Amino acid sequence: MQAKLMLHIDNGPAVLKRCAALVKAADLLDIPVLVTEQNPRGLGPSVDGLIGERHRVIEKDTFDATLCPDFVAALPSKETVLFVAGCEAHVCVLLTVTGLLRLGYTVELIADAVGSRAPENKAIALARAQREGALPTTTESTIFGWLGSCRHPRFRDALALVK
Repeated sequence: MQAKLMLHIDNGPAVLKRCAALVKAADLLDIPVLVTEQNPRGLGPSVDGLIGERHRVIEKDTFDATLCPDFVAALPSKETVLFVAGCEAHVCVLLTVTGLLRLGYTVELIADAVGSRAPENKAIALARAQREGALPTTTESTIFGWLGSCRHPRFRDALALVK
């Protein structure tokens, strides 16, 4: 979700809106957020306002984040389900998802919160990730799954993020 790249992502504003909703919902529910930035000297930082000081940012040069020792060291236990969103679907997202699966994680790929420059690249990446074992999901499914119930004390706050 780096600013220079997002200008070229198909349906980029919608992808960014969903990623922002996920980050805000995670913050409301005290779910840790781990952010990677691909070659930030070339692609720049994450989009302004998307992440804050409480989020861990890992700079990487590898397309598959699991080839970056700092990223792997920051991962939770393998019993934790990992939710993945970002850009580009067919490069960093796909390669990281397949890397996480190889490491033994359960991965939910948030299909409406990933993007590529070309829609066909995104479609192929989503299909391949699912074949490899990633579970497809959506932003709303993820947020409501994190809440668990409309009785959750943060339900109304989270609901406002998806309306």
